[in-house]
Amino acid sequence: MIKSIEYTTEISPGGHWSLRMARGTCLRLTDLHGSANLGMLFYNPENLLERYNAPDTLKCQHTFRLTRGHCLYSDMGRIFASITEDSTPGHDSVCGNTSAALTEERWGQRDYQKDRNAWLQNGQDAFLVELEKYGLGLKDLASNLNFFSLVRTDEAGKMQLDTSASQAGDQVTLRFEMDTLVLLHTCPHPLDTSDSYPASPVKLELGLAEPVQKDDYNRNFRPENQRGFQNNALYYLGR
Repeated sequence: MIKSIEYTTEISPGGHWSLRMARGTCLRLTDLHGSANLGMLFYNPENLLERYNAPDTLKCQHTFRLTRGHCLYSDMGRIFASITEDSTPGHDSVCGNTSAALTEERWGQRDYQKDRNAWLQNGQDAFLVELEKYGLGLKDLASNLNFFSLVRTDEAGKMQLDTSASQAGDQVTLRFEMDTLVLLHTCPHPLDTSDSYPASPVKLELGLAEPVQKDDYNRNFRPENQRGFQNNALYYLGR
């Protein structure tokens, strides 16, 4: 699926980053220590009003747990990216972010002015820092993905985080089907009740993807995905 790796970096625990991925590129994520959480959001860099839509992504593919074969949809019915490789049991699609209040309640209060790099960042503020770089704000904060975090439900429907689902070295690869502004952070999952602030870095490898063929696994994983790829083809027609 990956033709070549062109750039590698590491996001430290509690870190955040944003970048523009071009159509036909790929992003491989590696959980370096195990039990990582990587929050992620997508926007169309040419029209920032178009963004990742969690409800459409789940209902059109009849799933709650995202993994290999699934596509990640925008609110315009187009596909931002496909999950082409995945060594984990799946990823959380509904639980969102930690907040400053939740982080303080669970792991204590620290701030950058006093604690510098030992402070405790939360997912919502991490995304807001990155959104500000593109003229966006709180009203533009959509429901995000949490890679490497598997949420299970018990018989009563209560959701619980399975912190053992992702092991050191587990990987997931995204192939971008359209130009995409990617926002990400490595702040804790909101259901993580660890005694200390989780500290799991994630490696990012950026590269070029092999061209999508007619027998592509993601394209044919669901009939709805075939329509999503057609919507993308129409969007890029003549460009």
